[in-house]
Amino acid sequence: MDRATAPTPTAARGTATGMEFTLLGPVSAQCAGRPVVLDGAKQRTVLAALLLARGHVVTDERLTTLLWGEDPPATSTSQLYTYVSRLRTRLGPEHGLERRGAGYAMRTADTTVVDWHTFQTLVAAGRTALREGRAADAERRLAEALDLWQGHPLPDVTDHLCAAETPAMTEAHLTAVELHAEAALALGQHAALVPALTRQVALHPLREGLLAHLMTALYRSGRPSDALTAYESARRMLADNLGTDPTPALRALHHAVLTNTVPAPPTPPAAAPAPVRPGAQPAPSPSATAAGT
Repeated sequence: MDRATAPTPTAARGTATGMEFTLLGPVSAQCAGRPVVLDGAKQRTVLAALLLARGHVVTDERLTTLLWGEDPPATSTSQLYTYVSRLRTRLGPEHGLERRGAGYAMRTADTTVVDWHTFQTLVAAGRTALREGRAADAERRLAEALDLWQGHPLPDVTDHLCAAETPAMTEAHLTAVELHAEAALALGQHAALVPALTRQVALHPLREGLLAHLMTALYRSGRPSDALTAYESARRMLADNLGTDPTPALRALHHAVLTNTVPAPPTPPAAAPAPVRPGAQPAPSPSATAAGT
């Protein structure tokens, strides 16, 4: 959830009356504010798969593959039924978990909060605000979205579900980091962005959008030589790993740094930028540690 500014309280976290589920970190559930005990990695896998489907049916075949891979045990059908039955018991009468055709679906009520769904909604709102030139609103919404992340997504499910779902979730996270940096740069928060973007570029050195934001932040912070060093490091890595050159947009930014023609930062808004948030976590990598059972 690396971002430059201090966390903003969000109404999306928690609910006193409904269900709350966490996927952007250890899989967990709460009912009316009380933790729900989950039995193990396979029960968490069933729960996470149903929540990720957003009310659509997940077939028995799909759930079996996510639980055991391509070589399920002979008792997989009965075991799957047991996991679902116990999950219903754990979640209580408001579980919304129902049999539909050849699979299961989980219907969520209006009072149900799923952090992954909230993240997607906030990112979409932030993207729209950024496109419409409302940088402050975009930064706030994207910051709220990034604050929902608690490290790696789905770290305690089977490796089969992890491999199927975490790459897309990680890509969504990195896109949100880039959008947040774009909004923060538009607000003149370049100096505050440098530490977080430096960490992100170190973790994702081939991600040119992150590098472009870092170069801009460094230049606007009076550090053009560091911006050029970051570019050269990325250029060599792209050549060595992919056999390619930086994109035309990144080369143009490099030229602008060399010629001192990078656009000046906008006039800061009336409110001062929020302080740098200490201890921001790095973006999750596509591979997460998976539990076996």
